[in-house]
Amino acid sequence: MIRIKDIIDNVLRHHPEADVDIIEKAYAFTAKAHDGVKWISGKPSLPHSMAVANILADMNLDAVSVAAGLLHDVLEDTRATEQDLNARFGKEISRLISGVTRISALSLQSANQAKQAENIRKMILAMADDIRVILIKLADRLHNMRSIRHH
Repeated sequence: MIRIKDIIDNVLRHHPEADVDIIEKAYAFTAKAHDGVKWISGKPSLPHSMAVANILADMNLDAVSVAAGLLHDVLEDTRATEQDLNARFGKEISRLISGVTRISALSLQSANQAKQAENIRKMILAMADDIRVILIKLADRLHNMRSIRHH
């Protein structure tokens, strides 16, 4: 199991001057917000958030991106709001999480090619705002694929 210390050490290895307090703060918030929330497998959802953050740290992303990886599911899976995130973590992290949530809401399963093209256009526009949004979403999907037996 991934530990928060391992994630922080990974970030510091690539960014020795990183402000890891934001990662610790994000970990505490997501752990509390996800308390009692289960994944499809019936297991707690916190390890998924930890795995996503670890993937981002392995990609040498900054502390803000790793913190956002820890928080990536809180708007979808918990009672946390954008206002909560903005108040606790600032506009940058709040905007990243909001972008990840918007991408999650896009359905690319449509048989209607025009609708599918519009969804892809929206996703590209979301990516243009901050590439870290798509990197967080890709880390989320990567961990989902690594644990596909539970889906």
